[in-house]
Amino acid sequence: MKKKNNLRLQDPFLEREREQYEHPLPSREFILQILTEQGAPVGEEELLDMLHIEQDEVDLFSRRLRAMERDGQIMRNRKRAICVMDKLDLIKGKVQGHPDGFGFLIPEDGSPDMFLSEKEMHQVLHGDVVMVRQSGVDRRGRPEAKVVEVLERANHKVVGRLYEEHGIQFVVAENRRITQDILVASGESGKARAGQVVIVEILKQPDKHAQPIGRIVQVLGNYADPGMEVEIALRKHDLPYEFPKDAERQARGLSQLVTEKDWEGREDIRHLPLVTIDGETARDFDDAVYCEPVKGGYRLVVAIADVSHYVKPNDALDREAISRGNSVYFPRRVIPMLPEELSNGLCSLNPKVDRLCMVCDMQISSKGEIGKYRFYPSVMYSHARLTYNQVAEMLAEPDGNLAAENSAIFPHLVHLHALYQKLLKAREKRGAIDFETVETQMIFTDQGKIARIVPVVRNDAHKLIEECMLAANVCAAEFLQEHNHPVLYRIHQGPTPEKLEALREFMKEFGLRLTGDEEPQAADYSKLLKRIKGRPDAALLQTVMLRSLRQARYEPENVGHFGLGYDAYTHFTSPIRRYPDLLVHRAIKAVLQGKKYKPAQKWAELGLHCSMTERRADDATRDVEAWLKCFYMRDHLGSVFIGTVSSVTSFGMFVSLDDLYVEGLVHISELGKDYFHFDATKHLLLGERTGQSYRLGDRVQVRVVKVDMESTKVDFVLHEEEAAEPDAKPRKKTAKSSKGRK
Repeated sequence: MKKKNNLRLQDPFLEREREQYEHPLPSREFILQILTEQGAPVGEEELLDMLHIEQDEVDLFSRRLRAMERDGQIMRNRKRAICVMDKLDLIKGKVQGHPDGFGFLIPEDGSPDMFLSEKEMHQVLHGDVVMVRQSGVDRRGRPEAKVVEVLERANHKVVGRLYEEHGIQFVVAENRRITQDILVASGESGKARAGQVVIVEILKQPDKHAQPIGRIVQVLGNYADPGMEVEIALRKHDLPYEFPKDAERQARGLSQLVTEKDWEGREDIRHLPLVTIDGETARDFDDAVYCEPVKGGYRLVVAIADVSHYVKPNDALDREAISRGNSVYFPRRVIPMLPEELSNGLCSLNPKVDRLCMVCDMQISSKGEIGKYRFYPSVMYSHARLTYNQVAEMLAEPDGNLAAENSAIFPHLVHLHALYQKLLKAREKRGAIDFETVETQMIFTDQGKIARIVPVVRNDAHKLIEECMLAANVCAAEFLQEHNHPVLYRIHQGPTPEKLEALREFMKEFGLRLTGDEEPQAADYSKLLKRIKGRPDAALLQTVMLRSLRQARYEPENVGHFGLGYDAYTHFTSPIRRYPDLLVHRAIKAVLQGKKYKPAQKWAELGLHCSMTERRADDATRDVEAWLKCFYMRDHLGSVFIGTVSSVTSFGMFVSLDDLYVEGLVHISELGKDYFHFDATKHLLLGERTGQSYRLGDRVQVRVVKVDMESTKVDFVLHEEEAAEPDAKPRKKTAKSSKGRK
């Protein structure tokens, strides 16, 4: 026993283990140290003896070893001996499948991606966590990997379509990155019929010699059923869509009225004629605004729903909100971050009821510069629920009927609009980038299919609210930065050196130059955007500029927001639908109370997670929109349209149709009798013999030849009469027959 104690006492992390556990085991670090000192793989029995693990400790110790295996610290060789991973030159990472059957390892340590051949992908599925060894270099010079060990399986239930061939049933996954068919075990298909969309539970994961095997646990329905596209997307992207019972219980248990107890420590601003301004279909109202002129400028009050009063750290609602990360807005359906009792009820700033809120009360100069501001918890009363179109109409027709009907609040809308003009000038002075993009809206039939797709016109009311929200978000970031309180910043970085060089090379061809040397700022981009405005090739140049920038994300380390031209920026204004905003509210409240808010997870982990859930939501909504557009395009097979080349790739070019706002592919083999070469820097495909080129932004005339619902792809071919002028009107022609084109 003395020998055991002496060895255990050598553990440098013994005190930490004693604090955490009643019966401390050797720490992970000490286990790794002992294994490393042996200089060779060690059998488990030998390790138990070496560390003097008692019989009643064996199960707990084995559990610790298994956890170390999962985390990639150790692994077992073919003889089941324990090896230290760092000694094996192995790399841990996540598998990223490709629809063509091969894949990549995305290393956990941030090192370059590694190629996984189709043979290696046979034993894993997209998303699995594995250990690999570099086995060579592929013909493109990329490091090639060999899978040594699968640490964690990502796919346990998969959504897909059931097929049957020669009496064998199998499921083809909706996620095209999962390329292996999942065989259905004999007698495990239930009542599912071939062609239906199903959920298959994987009973046996793939290995070197066998495909995955599963059983069907749920039939979602037929592929073309109304709403099926959303049901598929929810499961394909692992979106939480049902609230756990404890979260539902907690939501139902909340009083739907502001109680006397809720008033404690709050300012009463119910006298201020705050209003909400949102879209026609909005049901969750995060924000309300009020503006009045004061000496030297304006007072702007932005009141935001106080979600943090009802959703406390680590309660049932909070745990589910973290899991979801954000609300997901599909066409015709919303998957909210919080249950309806809060998102559309208690936390929504509905008209004519008292609501709890967090206020950012700002003084803004006549030049649009934010001066003093303060944050405080409050009770408010929304005096009206207005839409963007209503506000735009009142501002455009101050003597009209709508303005007269809202005479009590109309003067404050005029003040808001006047302030917006000042904020707009400040935005221009700051050099914020303002790309002109076309957003679209789907109009549906009663059967849930697209009737038409229309462009959404952003009026002054949209822009007015946007500027108010930007101002409040900037104040939140500055407030927390001044008080040295950690938070998730919304960061946006400028172009990488490689993308910057490519952009400058491209602009050089058009006699244009991006200023700013090696580190251009948003103002440099804005200056260039002003120069190209009105040019016939403006859309092309703007698209290339937009693609040179990186994606915005959440991080605890502030590096500023390049696109908006802010030194510090965060999200404060939408806590009903974004989890980072809820974290910001908690941090601000903590500062006001002289405390510090510390979430259960590390800030960096929360940033990664919230950035992931945002991308997940974007991917899911893109999938749904693509499916709906494909269904819509089936009625246009054989029709001819004019469009713009929206993307150029090595395998062809994508064209966005003017009339329909739908994108499809003209494959490289359909461009003519020539060898076409892809120039990534110039964004074009160039014919070797003919010199014919197709470039991003070109205008072309195409015919719809194929709509593939399963892959959600639309195929075009160039129309024989292709001679589209930029100002030509789209012409629609119906083919005599569309048979044999699927």
